[in-house]
Amino acid sequence: MVRPKPLIALTSRRLADGRVAGWQSGGIGERAGYMGRVRASGGSPVLCDPVPIGKREAQDFVQRFDAVLLTGGPDIEPVRYGQTPHESVYGTDTAVDDFEFALVHAAIACDVPILAICRGIQVLNVALGGSLYQDIPTDLGVSPHGRPGVTNGELIGKVELEPGTLVATAMATTSPECSCHHHQSINDLGQGLVVTGRSPDGIIEAVERPGSRLIAVQWHPEDTAEQDSSQQGLFDWLCSFP
Repeated sequence: MVRPKPLIALTSRRLADGRVAGWQSGGIGERAGYMGRVRASGGSPVLCDPVPIGKREAQDFVQRFDAVLLTGGPDIEPVRYGQTPHESVYGTDTAVDDFEFALVHAAIACDVPILAICRGIQVLNVALGGSLYQDIPTDLGVSPHGRPGVTNGELIGKVELEPGTLVATAMATTSPECSCHHHQSINDLGQGLVVTGRSPDGIIEAVERPGSRLIAVQWHPEDTAEQDSSQQGLFDWLCSFP
């Protein structure tokens, strides 16, 4: 009997009316790189429509999947971590934030594995009560970590991972070369999270939650995973749960 492919829930972005050529109405979508990397690891990606969802409904929903992938994207509303927006904040969407926060809480409560990428690590952190630096060059005085939302805006740099952690084990290295394009990062840690990776300038690049099947990274492994087996290892980990 052929074993079914792991079913992976992917968060998505709402597309405005006319955003897609030939569509008068809006839609939902996500970059193909995430789906391609899930398929390369033997999984079946499923895009989730970010609609209002209650606690019980969210738990019933996530339990239909083998794992959840929180994808990258625009910023979270700063009011959710008690701040007023910096001028650099872009693309906030209340409905998407509501859906993804509910998904995080449901997946953790139901022990459904999570891989969180870029915006995903920030959603995870804020959903668990943490906060963000809204603009790391302004708040911390460090060099930009690439340019989010800009073609060829990625910056390749080394990240140092804690040995023996889920992320280091999945990637089979403690010093991966990673593709970054983010202007925000974790400030105060969310409840139960521990830091498992940093960039040379001290920015938090990876977190985990002991007792949970969860890996969260600030960089974009899907950018380089086709050529870099350590980055593909994160998707292999995500798709390893029956």
